[in-house]
Amino acid sequence: MRVWSDVSRTALLVTAMTAAGFVLTLYVFYPGIMTFDARYVYQDIAKGFFGDWQSPVMTYLWSLIDPIAPGPASLFLLTAALYWLAFGLLALTMARRSPWLALLLPLLALSPPAFVFVGIIWRDVLFAVAWLLAAASTFAMTGHGWKLRAPALAIGLVLLAFGVLLRPNALAAAPLLAAYILWPSHFSWKRTAILYLPMALGLYGLVHVIYYGALGATRQHPLHSIMVFDLGGISHFAKDNRFPGSWTAEEAALITERCYKPIEWNIYWTVEPCNFVMARLEGDKIFGTSVLADAWRWAITTHPLAYLQHRVAFMRTFLVDANLTMWTIDLDDTSKTAFSDNPQLMALKTLHDALKLTPLFRAGTWLLLDIVWCVFAWRRRDTPAGAFVIGICGSAVIYMMTFFAMGVAADFRYALWAVFSGLAGIIAVAQRPNDAARGHRRQRTIAADQKSGSGIAVSSMQRVREVPPALLLCC
Repeated sequence: MRVWSDVSRTALLVTAMTAAGFVLTLYVFYPGIMTFDARYVYQDIAKGFFGDWQSPVMTYLWSLIDPIAPGPASLFLLTAALYWLAFGLLALTMARRSPWLALLLPLLALSPPAFVFVGIIWRDVLFAVAWLLAAASTFAMTGHGWKLRAPALAIGLVLLAFGVLLRPNALAAAPLLAAYILWPSHFSWKRTAILYLPMALGLYGLVHVIYYGALGATRQHPLHSIMVFDLGGISHFAKDNRFPGSWTAEEAALITERCYKPIEWNIYWTVEPCNFVMARLEGDKIFGTSVLADAWRWAITTHPLAYLQHRVAFMRTFLVDANLTMWTIDLDDTSKTAFSDNPQLMALKTLHDALKLTPLFRAGTWLLLDIVWCVFAWRRRDTPAGAFVIGICGSAVIYMMTFFAMGVAADFRYALWAVFSGLAGIIAVAQRPNDAARGHRRQRTIAADQKSGSGIAVSSMQRVREVPPALLLCC
């Protein structure tokens, strides 16, 4: 009775802390901070337009919930609710296993590198929150009966797919998280490796079916922004203008000498004096055509070292430098601060500004922490806690590395999934090494029984447990 009493008190305290965190989020951020990307999406709702530059799924979702609280408030409320639900589930799950960690998790949710983004309307925030809740709901139901695990499985897979539909470059990381959701009790790298390509291809097909089939999204060629950025980088490092089309000597000199910065591709689109590049590509109807794609492939083939120099320069900027973090710009007057009359938000901004130059707001810090958690959890991979950490932190590492080839801007928001995973990855320390060792011994015993034929009943039960819940549903 004493144990149950302690657990109950911890659970109640965790619930209260989580609820207080949600209320604090509303108090600081309401009705949410609009960004330029969010404004474009919201304008598309009014026009009834679905494009694939910003995720059309975000446009559709926002249009559904907008009547609840028109403007940014509806999406902000959803994001904040999912964020605190995820951390609350993780904390409640840990209440019995590690009370001190259960109480720590809601406090970690207030960490500035994560908390300052919860009130900002960016799809990167919603993506990271969705994946965190997918993993948290799975972890919370691991070890429970099928009646609880089946809904958690469905929720986890839906949120995983939703994240990919928000951020298609998450395709490379999604199979690892999907493997965890399907088999949350322990992690098997062989099984994950076998299923990696089929899962990735399935999710790739889902993106096309939802984007262009169900929603009828207009193709705006977002991948061509990568090509423009790469052509600019190659031109700079090779000192040879690789953009297709006709350019004056003065324009070519700008492209090869002055325009390139390894921080964002917008330099060639909206920033003087180099916005003439996109103006020419669009005016000559080159952007969005095979002409640009052919020029990109030929540039990489003829100047591979320049391409690598460009990509290394970008990745270094993304991981190490002080990049765009918390959005506080007034969209109507970019010289002003948004919600400057909100003292709570301004106090948070002051804290953010004081910490911005520290490692807390460096993407590389969180990538390194995720790698550390994966290494720490590897020997515990036969336990639910170890599998959880490998699932979230491993997928975060893969997701971050995709930016080497696909990144077009170095904003810190692109590292948010790594931040959330790094915070939640502390669960790895709750799994005692001797528990992990017992898990290894149990697996070896089962294997020996199967080999000798002396454990038919045990091996049969083990095979049932190895069947993913999704297959059991079909049966």
